[in-house]
Amino acid sequence: MKAPFALLLVSFALLLAGLAVPGFSDLLLIGGPMVLASLYLLARSWRREPRRGEHVVIDGSNVLHWQDGTPGIAPLQEVIRQLELRGLIPGVVFDANAGYLLSGRYQHDHALGKQLGLPPDRILMADKGVPADPLILQAARDMKARVVTNDRFRDWADEFPEVRVPGFLISGGYRRGELWLDLEAEPQPVMPRAETEAPR
Repeated sequence: MKAPFALLLVSFALLLAGLAVPGFSDLLLIGGPMVLASLYLLARSWRREPRRGEHVVIDGSNVLHWQDGTPGIAPLQEVIRQLELRGLIPGVVFDANAGYLLSGRYQHDHALGKQLGLPPDRILMADKGVPADPLILQAARDMKARVVTNDRFRDWADEFPEVRVPGFLISGGYRRGELWLDLEAEPQPVMPRAETEAPR
């Protein structure tokens, strides 16, 4: 957001110089369009800026595999750090076997929370035999949050139609060793299925 704002200030300076200084009227040809362009860029960057304090649910078992496909805690730690730097509030939902994938033994929410630097109330471990997907999607719905995952949740799209809304699912991964997160798209509100069905 800083670059468009700086461009706006420079544009206004050129515009004012073109209006105020005799012989510099040609600057109006540059300053005018620059003001419009910088206002457009400023509006776009403001719309894309994540809202501070917005909750985000992380599909922990999915993100664990983001770095070279091998389960590890480091990708999850980095995703949490990046979200917090943007002023977002992350919570993580895991499949019951997450501890086994990481250390060969069961780990409860307190142990995983300690490794991630999150309080236990922001970690949810699915019970054995219970899929984490509906827990992730219900938590996101309850908190009006988005979900960090590369899963498309196609099996749950009828019950949770918001998974089809661009921007609701935040994809990510690693390119040349650098984490990327697609946080730019802003999801549109979707009513739960029960409210959108026509009465019979």
